[in-house]
Amino acid sequence: MIVKRTIGPKGQVVIPKIVRKHLGIEPGSEVIFEVKDNEIVIKPSRPPADIVDEYVSIITSELKDRVSKET
Repeated sequence: MIVKRTIGPKGQVVIPKIVRKHLGIEPGSEVIFEVKDNEIVIKPSRPPADIVDEYVSIITSELKDRVSKET
């Protein structure tokens, strides 16, 4: 999805409704701005517990794979 918007005089831009709906962003939601080379990535913030759970699930599956391969 590509949507074009103009930066306002105060340096602000409105996130289009279709994009907010797709990402589940509502008024009061926090977002993260990530700069990659010449791009800005805006993504919904996630609670720290979700990030830890995702990391642990990846590590756990990798460890299980290693254990099963070594035995």
